[in-house]
Amino acid sequence: MAIEIIGTGKAIPQKRVTNDDLATRIDTSDEWIRSHTGIASRYIADENTACSDLAAEAAKNALAMVAGYTGQDSAERDRAAAQTALSIDLIVIATVTADYFGTPSTACVVQHKIGAVNAAAMDISAACTGFVYGLETAAGLLSVSSKRKRALVLGSEILTKMADWNDRGTCVLFGDGAGAVVLEKTDNSKSGLLQTLLFADGSGYESLIERRGGTRNPFKAGETLEKSIVIEMNGQEVYNFAVKAVTDTINALIKEGGINIDEIARIVPHQANARIVQAAAKRLRIPLEKFYLNIEEYANTSSASIPIALDEMNRKGLLKKGDLILTVGFGGGLTYGGNIIIW
Repeated sequence: MAIEIIGTGKAIPQKRVTNDDLATRIDTSDEWIRSHTGIASRYIADENTACSDLAAEAAKNALAMVAGYTGQDSAERDRAAAQTALSIDLIVIATVTADYFGTPSTACVVQHKIGAVNAAAMDISAACTGFVYGLETAAGLLSVSSKRKRALVLGSEILTKMADWNDRGTCVLFGDGAGAVVLEKTDNSKSGLLQTLLFADGSGYESLIERRGGTRNPFKAGETLEKSIVIEMNGQEVYNFAVKAVTDTINALIKEGGINIDEIARIVPHQANARIVQAAAKRLRIPLEKFYLNIEEYANTSSASIPIALDEMNRKGLLKKGDLILTVGFGGGLTYGGNIIIW
């Protein structure tokens, strides 16, 4: 038995915002952002777009690919996606920017939007490692039931609505987007999800946090807040954690998978900061060219970054049948982990 990726998709808002655009609003510059992060632009959702909207679009693109449709006509795509959606048994969405607080899950909203009426649906919260966690969650649930054959796994985020636009050290990092894959349980022993390692270090939970709105700091009647719920980050702590998380995860995947670095076609890391990947590559003595980076265009889209990259690589023909791929995620919680995938 194997759990294969049989379709990929992504969705990006229309509005592209460059570093120079940001420099007209906040005290920053293209040179500073590029040199510190490797980011040149990001895509920002409009006020009427929520997490489920991007997720549904990414899902439709992945489902249409499974149906064999790769054209540009949206109506034809929707018809192809709707037919495939009926075969989905499970939807797992990784997000920290859900449509609604607590309930309903964004996965249930997406289930309705795409017409996947036969699918169970749930969200998971593992921040930027969410897609890695989501793949393993979906694969496990497919494996333990003979009745489940296909799952839709997504990472979807509207991070710019949770950014503190008065904090120039963090707001320049984030972008919005969604990525999706369709998993299928097959008898093919030569491809699929080969190995997953998941980790967490809860002692660092305050390094990347949204403090307001939960049961620790709930809203209070009549209270005046200086700012809304926003992402707070200790940049140096997160950077140090991330470099170690990437190196430790890749080393552990190589050891557990019984593979060597020469066998790996591509490493797809979470796109948080190009400097993190560069530092990890140097420590691991792995050529930087083996890492797929698109952070320059999309910035940090949290749980969406890995599936966005996979779809981009897939549609560009950069992934060949049989390629050995590593994914590596790290983020708030603190969480980290990775997957070994035979394409």
